[in-house]
Amino acid sequence: MCRIYGHMGGGALPEDLRLTGAALRHGGPDGHYLDEGGGWALGATRLAVMAPDQGAQPYRHGPVRVVFNGEIYNHRALRAQLARDGYHIADRCDGAVLPALYHRYGLSFTEHLDGMYALAVLDLRAEPKLVLSVDESGVKPLYYHRDRQGGLSFASEPGALGILCGAGARLRPEALDTYLTTKTPLGPRTVFTDITAMEPAETLVVTPGRPPRPYRRRAPAVPALPAGSLTEAADGLRSLLRAETGRLAVADAPVAAVLSGGLDSSLVTGLLAREIPGVHCFHIRYRGSWPADESGHARTAARAFGARLHEVVLDPARIPEELPRTVRALGQPNADPITVSTLALFRAVREAGFTVALTGDAADELFGGYDRTRAAVTAEGDWAGDYVRALAAVPPALRAALYHPEYRALLRGTTTAEQELLRRLRGRDGDRLAALTEIETGLRMPAYHLRRVDHLSMAGAVEVRPPFCQRSVTGAARQLPDHLKVHGGVGKRVLQEAARGLVPESVRTRVKQPFTLPVAAMLTPGTPLFDYAREVLAPSELRLSAPELDPAAVARLLDRQAAAPDATSALAVWSLLVFELWRREAGRPLPGRAPARHGTAIRYGTSGAVRAERAA
Repeated sequence: MCRIYGHMGGGALPEDLRLTGAALRHGGPDGHYLDEGGGWALGATRLAVMAPDQGAQPYRHGPVRVVFNGEIYNHRALRAQLARDGYHIADRCDGAVLPALYHRYGLSFTEHLDGMYALAVLDLRAEPKLVLSVDESGVKPLYYHRDRQGGLSFASEPGALGILCGAGARLRPEALDTYLTTKTPLGPRTVFTDITAMEPAETLVVTPGRPPRPYRRRAPAVPALPAGSLTEAADGLRSLLRAETGRLAVADAPVAAVLSGGLDSSLVTGLLAREIPGVHCFHIRYRGSWPADESGHARTAARAFGARLHEVVLDPARIPEELPRTVRALGQPNADPITVSTLALFRAVREAGFTVALTGDAADELFGGYDRTRAAVTAEGDWAGDYVRALAAVPPALRAALYHPEYRALLRGTTTAEQELLRRLRGRDGDRLAALTEIETGLRMPAYHLRRVDHLSMAGAVEVRPPFCQRSVTGAARQLPDHLKVHGGVGKRVLQEAARGLVPESVRTRVKQPFTLPVAAMLTPGTPLFDYAREVLAPSELRLSAPELDPAAVARLLDRQAAAPDATSALAVWSLLVFELWRREAGRPLPGRAPARHGTAIRYGTSGAVRAERAA
C-alpha cells in the first residue's frame, strides 16, 4: 500500500518532487522512492504490507516501470502464469508482477488483476507513454492535472498536486452548491477547476504531444450466484464472502477489523474471526450518553465471534481540535459527520500495532440497504426527486436561502448537480433499482464513501480492505434479481439471510441506523462544537472567505439551531463548517473558472460581486 505521484511532460522541479513525496509520507511511512528522467518522474511512499523486506518502487521490467498503490490479491497466480511465459520476478511483493504483466499483455493487463489499485505505468519503449489505471470499484483514488503545455501530473491526493504542479488554486464556481447537494463532488469532477479524479475502471493513456486518451473498461465476467430462492442465493453469497475474506486476511502485517455494530461490519468481522481466531476489532464511540450509540451491538457481536474488541472513545469536546486535521486529510470537503471519528478510529488502529483493517464498506450500495433506495423503489410520486433530495446535505430551499443573490443567479446559468442526477433517473421507472444502483455504486460510493475511507485510513497509515468491493462480490450482486435485494420495503434481503447463523440475531435483524456522529445532539448551545461553528461561520469571516454565502442567512441558520435544534439545520451548520474549514486548509481558494475562450475568467470578489478579469 502506497501513495504515488509523478508526471509526464509536467516539468516538475526536483524540489517540487521532493516536497510532494514528503507531503504524502503519512500514507507511506516505510519507504520513499523517486525515479526521474527526461520529461518524466515516478514517485511513491510505501506502507509495507506484503514482503516488507522487498517492494522497492518503481517496479521494473526492462523499459517498463510501475508505481502502485493497493493490493493485488491474485499476485501468486499471476506470478506462476508469468513464469510459464518466461518472466522471472524475484521480488515477492504483490505489485512486483505489474511491469511483466503489462509487458506481456499491454493495455489489457488490468483484465488479469484481482484487487484494489491505483497505478501508473511508464513505458519507455519506441513511443514513451504513461498509463494510469484504477480498479473497478474505485477503492483506490487517483487524481490528475493537465497543464497548458500538454503535460500531465498525477497523485494519490489532490493536495499533492498543488505542490507538484500548482494545481488546485481555484474552485469550480458551482463547487459549494455541488457539495451541499451531494455531500461531496461525484464523478470525475473535483471541487477544483483543474484537477480531475479518475473514475472506477478507468484507464488513461498519455503520450507526449497528444490529448490523454481515457477509456472505461467493461465489468469483468464473474459467476452469478444461484438465484432460485432467497436461501439458495444467500448460501452462495455466504460462501463467496467467506472465500474473499479469507483471501483478504493474508498479509505480512497485522490484520484487524472495523466493527460498527451493524450487519455489514459484523458479518465481515465474524468471517474474519474464522480465519484469525481472537481477531482484534475496533469500534468508536463518544464519551457521554448520545443518541444512536451502537457500542452495545458491537460488544454483542465481538463476544459471539470471540473477537477482542477495542473501544475507541472520542471526547466531543475535542472535535473542534480534530476537525481541521480531518478536513486537511480528506483532500476535498465531505459533509459526512463520521469523518472526524473515522480518522480517530484509524489512528487508534495504527497505534495498537495494526496495519491492515477489513471493513464492511459498500454492502448498502450493492444490495439496496439505504432508506432512500427502498423508498424510491416503491414510491408512487416523484421518486427520482425524493431520492436526489435525500442525498443532499442541505435541502434545496434552504440552500437557496443561504446563498448570496449573485451566486443564485450564477447557478441559474449552470447545470447543477441536482439537475444532472435527475437527468440520469428520469425515464427509468421500469428499472428503478438498476438506475439507483448505478448512481450508488458508480458515482456516490467511489466519491463520497471510498475516497473518504482511503484518505482517512491512509492519514493514519492503515490499509483498508473491503471484501464487498471484490470483483466477485460486486459482479454477483449486479446479476442478482431485484427482489432478492429489495422487496416489500426490506433491503439487503439476501445479505441478511447470508448472515443467519453467523451474526447474533439481535444484530442481524435490528433496524439499520447510520454509523455517524450524533451531530444534531452535539451542535447545541453551550457545547464546544456549537461555539466553534459560531466562530468559524461568523459574518466577519464569511465576508472575507465565502462570497457564495449570505452571512446574515448563515447567522439566522445558527440562531435557528440554537433556539430549536433539529437534524436538518444541524447538518446544514456542520456542512458549512466543514467547507469553510476545508477552504482555510486549502489556502482559501476562491470560486473561479479556467480561462474562457476569449481569455476572460469569472471570479468572485471578496464583496460577493461577480466581475470579469483578463486571464493571465
